[in-house]
Amino acid sequence: MTSVVIAAHNEEGVLGRGLRRLLGDARPGEFEVIVVANGCTDGTAELARSVPGVRVLELPAAGKPAALNAGDAAASGFPRLYLDADVELDTDGVRALAAAVDGPAALAAAPRRVLDTTGRPLLVRAYFAVHGRLPVFRGALFGRGAVAVSRAGRARFDRFPDQVADDLFLDSLFLPGERRELDDVDCVVATPRRTADLLRRLVRVRAGNTALRRSGLTGVRRSRRASWLVDVVLPRPWLLPAGACYAVLSVLAGLAARRSGGRATWGRDESSRTPEGAVR
Repeated sequence: MTSVVIAAHNEEGVLGRGLRRLLGDARPGEFEVIVVANGCTDGTAELARSVPGVRVLELPAAGKPAALNAGDAAASGFPRLYLDADVELDTDGVRALAAAVDGPAALAAAPRRVLDTTGRPLLVRAYFAVHGRLPVFRGALFGRGAVAVSRAGRARFDRFPDQVADDLFLDSLFLPGERRELDDVDCVVATPRRTADLLRRLVRVRAGNTALRRSGLTGVRRSRRASWLVDVVLPRPWLLPAGACYAVLSVLAGLAARRSGGRATWGRDESSRTPEGAVR
């Protein structure tokens, strides 16, 4: 039985559709789905309970690491899938991820990420025109909001650290030959609908990644700040205007992250979490 752990903080606008899609064609007892509603002030927990086959845990304080650890402690099945509440995977996608780690070939797997920039403002589209081509995401576990691990893969760590970069943490645990990216399973990532929301997301990601790298954990990927230029824009000169937008937004986010002292909270982009802005 595959266990699916979903940390959810005020996800009432998007969670229901994701759960229904995940369980739409599932056989009885095929998946153990645990939603950990943490610090919610909306109807997230009630909505999750309304979906047959979903178990709900509630934590009084908001915090993704604590929610993931609580869900992990309650889960009993393997393979295990950690799924962001605003990311949609259908039943066949979950099955494919579970099958990919159900054997000695791979210990962890992630879907192919697809960036939804439909109807986004020019700066957001320009940023992701570059970001979506960065080679660091090839074969990685981060940037999707969905990571499956086998029993042996889960044994690589005790608990999720008190850091917001949980997907980068999972990526750090496995060598390239131990993780797989499934090209035939798409994970649609909803991009921010406003430039200000994009900046907020970038600040959180930058601060979270920096904090994880400073924590002393081994295997955490180092960032290549010039990759956007060397690997993306120079081979594709037509992307130069988009590259300029990418560079400016990245610098602004970096400055804001440094002003925060590297402290990352679970701040997020709210614009993509409204029903009309969520993944379709």
